[in-house]
Parts: sequence; C-alpha cells; structure tokens
Amino acid sequence: MSAPEEKLLFKPNSSGAVSVCLAYPGTREVALANLGFQAVFRILGTTPGVVCERAYQPEPGHALLSYESRRSAGDFDILAFSLSFESDYPLVVAMLDSAGIPARQQARDQSDRAWPLLLAGGPACFLNPEPMAPFMDLFLLGEAEEMLVEAFRSAESWRGIGGAAVLDALSSVAGAYRPSDCDPVYGADGRLADRGVREGRAETVLRRYVRNLDEAGARTVVVAPDAVFGDKFLVEASRGCEWGCRFCAAGFMYRPVRHRDSGRVLADAKAGLEHSRDLGLVGAEMASHPGITRACSDLADLGARVSPSSLKADVITPGLAAALARAGTRSVTVAPEAGSERMRRVINKNLDEGEILRAAEMLAADGVESLKLYFMVGLPGEEEEDRQAIVDLVATIRDRLLSAGRERGRVGSVKVSINPFVPKPWTPFQWDPMMPVPELKEVLRRLRRSLGRLDNVQVDADSPREAYLQTLLSRGDRRVAGIIETLARAEEGQWWQILRDMNRADGGIKPDDYVIREYDGGELLPWDFIDQGIARDYLWLERRRAQAAIETEPCDVTSCVTCGAC
Repeated sequence: MSAPEEKLLFKPNSSGAVSVCLAYPGTREVALANLGFQAVFRILGTTPGVVCERAYQPEPGHALLSYESRRSAGDFDILAFSLSFESDYPLVVAMLDSAGIPARQQARDQSDRAWPLLLAGGPACFLNPEPMAPFMDLFLLGEAEEMLVEAFRSAESWRGIGGAAVLDALSSVAGAYRPSDCDPVYGADGRLADRGVREGRAETVLRRYVRNLDEAGARTVVVAPDAVFGDKFLVEASRGCEWGCRFCAAGFMYRPVRHRDSGRVLADAKAGLEHSRDLGLVGAEMASHPGITRACSDLADLGARVSPSSLKADVITPGLAAALARAGTRSVTVAPEAGSERMRRVINKNLDEGEILRAAEMLAADGVESLKLYFMVGLPGEEEEDRQAIVDLVATIRDRLLSAGRERGRVGSVKVSINPFVPKPWTPFQWDPMMPVPELKEVLRRLRRSLGRLDNVQVDADSPREAYLQTLLSRGDRRVAGIIETLARAEEGQWWQILRDMNRADGGIKPDDYVIREYDGGELLPWDFIDQGIARDYLWLERRRAQAAIETEPCDVTSCVTCGAC
C-alpha cells in the first residue's frame, strides 16, 4: 500500500494481463522528483491490460520488493528500469542481485526458470544503451509518451503467452532496440570494428520523440512531501533547447525544441495549486519559453511561489524578473557555463558578459536575493585565463547583487556550482577527451581558493572522480558491462581504486581508453546505430566551429534544416 503521506493524482489499474514493476535506481525521495519516472508510472498504470507497481533502491541487505504490494521484483512479468543518469548503472546490477535475478541476459536465457523480461528506457538509454546492453532484454529509445502506449497496446491479450512472445510484441514498436540482435566485433586496436548486426535485423534504431508536446506534457502525478523537492508541484513547460550549447546532451537529444502552449502550462499549474503553493516550471531553459512571463505573472496573482528551471541571462526581460519577484522567487539559476567571452563562443553559449550583468541587476532590483551560477571546467580548448575569468565574473556579479541588496536593506548571495566537463554522446564534443582527474582536482583547488576570498559567495564543485565515472559509462561499449558488475559488487568506497587498478593492469580493457582518449573523427562509435535525427557531419562541423571559437545561431524550427532534426 502507498504511504499515508503520498497522494496519487490518477487511478492506476488494479489488475491486468501483464504485471510490470517500474524500478528506479535510487531512493524513493529522488525518484518522485523525476517527472519522467512519474510520467511512465502514469502511462503504464493506466494502460489497458497492465498493472504497474514501483520499486526503488532497497536498503543494504534487503530484497528488491515492489512499493505497493511488497511483492518480489522477480515475480513480475516485466521489470522495467527508468534510467536518467549513467552513474546509476551499477545500482541496477545491485538491485538485480538483491532480487536474485541473474544480471546477464544470457544467464537468464539459459535458465530453466522464467525470469521477468528486463526492459529499460530513459535519457541515458537513448544517448547510448551499449554499456547496459548485456543486462537488458529490450530498450525503448526515446520519449515515452507515444512509444509506451504503442508497445503495450495489445497487453490485454498477453495473459499466459510466455515471455518470448511478449518480448516479440514489445520489440515490434518503432524505437525498440533488442541487444541480442547484435554481436559487436572489436579490432586489434581495441576499438569497435563492426556492430555485428544479425541477418534480417535493422542496422539503425529510431529515437522516438513527441511532436506535439501539448498532448503529452508531464506534470506531478504523485504528491509526496518527502520527495527531494518537498511537495513542490512540477509542470513541464518545454522540452529541448534552441541554443545549441556544444557540451549539452539535452540540447541535442531532445531536438527539435518544443514549447507547450502557455495556456496548457498555466492550466496544469493552477491544478497543482490544489496540492501545493510551490510550483516548479520545468524545461532545459525557461526564459526562452514564449509564454513564461505571462504564466509567472498569472500564477503570482494566485499567490503561487514559482520556481522556473535555469534561465538564460540575455533572454530575461524586465517583465519576467518582476513576475518572478512577485511570485516569491528568491533564488534564480543562471548558467554562464564559462567565464570568458572566448570560451562562451567555443561552447556556443550565445551570451556576453554585459547581458549576464544586466540580468543580475534586473533580478536583484526586483527582489531576487540569491543567484546560483553554473560553470564548467575542463572544456575543450580551455586555458588558465578562462578559469581566472570565472573568478572575475563571479566577483562582478557579486558586487552588482550586493549593491542592489543594500538599496533594499537586504544583502544577497551568490552560489557558484562548478562542474567538470563530461563529453557526452550526440554532442559536438562527443569525440573530445575529459581532462584527467589529477589536473581537474588542481583546477578546482585553485578556483575554490580564489572564490573563497569573496564574501557572500558559496562554492560547490562536483567530484572529478564522479565525472570520470560518468564519462566512462556515457561513452562505453558492451565491454564496460564487466566494469559495471565489478563496481556493483564492490565494497562501498572502493570503486575508484578498482578503476585505477584496471588502468594499471597488464591486459584487459582500460577505463582511460573511454574517458581521456580523443576519439577519431572516422571512428565507429558505440551509439552510432541510433537515428537521433541529427547528422553526424553536422556535429563534426560544430566541433570545427568550436575549435575556431565561432558561434552558431540558435535553432529556428520553422525554417532551419541544417542539423537534420526538423
């Protein structure tokens, strides 16, 4: 049964021909802050013929049980994983171990017992599913709203037909990827030489996306005060981003950018006010939404406290700043990403320092008390002066914020988040190496020291080791599955030493080959088989433009066909 404090805003099926356990590799509190997980739960839970329960990362030493009925995850027909972050992959294997389910697909296939089918989807999968391919029976690549409905449309007829027949039915939908259709071949140099697609199987798999977001936009369907965002009601306002930052996977994997109609956003947000006064408007970059100012203003009139996702500084208008202040927004996130003008051209941020400072002054003048600034280090082509420019920019923003705060009689603060660059598939920087961990640690040490001298500035930096792991699991091929298993079954806190030992060992795969190696332009990449709608040549051209510090205009979905997504 659901916990007393949890409230479902839809009525799930109580029975069905096929049982699905939807699993999230993390805690319940984190899962319920994930709109994608909530959307999939609603879709599966209301699909005819399907009864869907949830499972979360169990406590150490405990079995993987469903949240609703406390039934073993191994007793369901389908165990489906929602994968948003590559660093969660070892948790998936650990969860399978806790359920007594053989992690490798081949071991389940050769077993006398009928194990549940293992299905996976989510953003991490449709960037590159290959590191998890040896574990899964099937991936659904792309946005779930249409694909899930199509995949399970005949579920009412699946009772008693057997797992193989169910897998065949699920595999028939566009966007389905069956890892057993391939047997990759690696060359003497250790690189992928051929995907080894079996005869009669498709060479490519289409990444699905929803063309009309108004028909599919997600919103909170499970209200739980103990979620990481508390009882904040989340409403999706857009998907994708038109600005084309060259490091950003979301900006490319969710192309073309789609904005929900402001009236639909407002209606969902008003419905959310029945459950919470705190509203979160979700999108990759919210200031560019054509109806964001009106929505925030109308919600402020209703007494809502509105928190939009990251705002691009040069798109923030006086009207939006005033609306956010009236809506009780006291902290706003802005992502300059790089400190210098040159590096912002390299990464295609389309943002200059004057625009950043104007936005900071505007927000502060209207009552915003705290700015959170996101920066990256270790970017391709980055020099020491670019890092010093981060300190200089933060100091200038801090001065503008303090000046406005003194006039109001309340001094504000700046929170700086520094993230190591992680090369992601399907971006122009997918070929570029990550900066080695020792160098990154030194860069971050110097930045912390310099920023620490500034009053009213708080600094938080992501771990270079975590970034290394994320890069490994983002750019890996099927051989990385063995590393995932080892990490999943290692003692807590030992994973970094394990990776270091692998790099130093004679023979075997080297994690460094996936992380700090620059990939060749003509190299076959593990994820190349996915049809993302983006031309590989376009990504390579964007990389060339980055090396020349040349910016590209933002997407115009009404007329541009350059990248291939529209």
